[in-house]
Amino acid sequence: MIVFIDHILISSQSKEEHNQHLRQVFETLRAEKLYAEFSKCELSVRIVDFLGHVVSNEGIHVYPSKIKAIEGWETPRTPTEIRSFLGLTGYYRRFIQNFYKIAKPRTALTQKGVPFIWGRKQEAAFQTLKQALRNAPVLTLPEGTEDFVVYCDDQGAYFGVIWIG
Repeated sequence: MIVFIDHILISSQSKEEHNQHLRQVFETLRAEKLYAEFSKCELSVRIVDFLGHVVSNEGIHVYPSKIKAIEGWETPRTPTEIRSFLGLTGYYRRFIQNFYKIAKPRTALTQKGVPFIWGRKQEAAFQTLKQALRNAPVLTLPEGTEDFVVYCDDQGAYFGVIWIG
């Protein structure tokens, strides 16, 4: 069996700490008989595009290009345009509290047999989501050295890490 680990992202406060973290990761990989293809590795990178975010010493933020696309998005005029906006924002739904409640007045207009009437409720929901996507703190880095648990669903399609701290 061959398993490919797509990304290992190490974020550290200093270069010395980063080197220590790298050493720990490589020692763990070696102990588990896992090997890295160094031609595909990027080490000591200051800014990384990772899972729809930009990770740097300034924190973790949504891609600037996505923020610009959201800011410039005009009021939808058709169900297709609503679906396009929801497609762009869909990944971030888990980071916005009450995403589905906010989006409900708009998503109702995408259903068959429902006339497309864009009113105040739909416009308010649209603007609220745009604002939340521009300003929401999306991810934070854990602090400390507590345990982490790695999990995936039964098809291996969803991968995540839970911080137990």
